[in-house]
Amino acid sequence: MRRSRSSPILSAGVVVVSGPLLMFSAYLLFAGHNQPGGGFSGGLVAGVAVLLVWAAGGIDSVRRILPVRSNVLLGAGLSLAALTGFAAFLPGLAFLESGYIKLHPPLVGEIKIVSALFFDIGVYLVVVGMAVGLVKALGEEESAEAPEVGA
Repeated sequence: MRRSRSSPILSAGVVVVSGPLLMFSAYLLFAGHNQPGGGFSGGLVAGVAVLLVWAAGGIDSVRRILPVRSNVLLGAGLSLAALTGFAAFLPGLAFLESGYIKLHPPLVGEIKIVSALFFDIGVYLVVVGMAVGLVKALGEEESAEAPEVGA
């Protein structure tokens, strides 16, 4: 029998806080290639949101909101970061040298897409994958070793 960990206060707090945490995480990710921040700090904030979900509802809640395996996130992030680094060779730049493309969509104006953003997205996925893997490993260990309540 699993021990009960649900706290109504923590569960309500996670519902209120997780949305703004993920929005701040996305802000850090997208602002990071022009100022301090980026994939690592954004991924850490998203990892905190995953950790809070686990603390409030256990491993089943984490699996419900994020059904992707942590290995998939890690592999996709590492591949994207590496491909971004090697893609700089195509126009004759150095490894991981940043390039950009300017787009002019109607009604929006000028948008500059920087290659560092794709590297940051890769780092973000690696950090979130590590956080999910850590939480799932802790949850698996907890469910395997959970003593019975009242025993």
